[in-house]
Parts: sequence; structure tokens; C-alpha cells
Amino acid sequence: MFYLLWQLTRGYRLWPWRSPYLRWRMETYGGLDANDITFTRFWNFVWTERRELVRYLRWAGRMRNRARQKQNPASLRLRN
Repeated sequence: MFYLLWQLTRGYRLWPWRSPYLRWRMETYGGLDANDITFTRFWNFVWTERRELVRYLRWAGRMRNRARQKQNPASLRLRN
């Protein structure tokens, strides 16, 4: 979960509200205009949607792990 968050904020870790990708996600998910996202609006959105954001990060982490397992079939045999 934290790895994905780290990847999503690449280049904007100190200023995540400036990230074009995060702005786009907030615009499509939350209906906010990407050009109007400021520090305050970003953190208000994160706070109000925190449960959904954590749920998304967990889901994305599971999908990432499944993709890794498909790339390395030997890891599947070790689990069984």
C-alpha cells in the first residue's frame, strides 16, 4: 500500500496536490476541477475520502501482487 502511494507521488512527494496524476484522479473520482485543486482542497479531499483512498490503495496493492505472481509462476508453486 505504501509502495503504491510512494510511486503515485513520484516527483511531487513534498507537494502531492501539484501532481498531474493525482489531480486527474481527484477530478475523475471527486468531480473537482483539476485546475482548482490547492493545498487546502487536496487535504480536505484526502481527509473526507480517506476510507475510500485506503481501500483503493489496498486493492491496487493486491493487484500488483497478483501481477507479480503471474510474472513468476515459481512463486505460485511454492505457496501450494
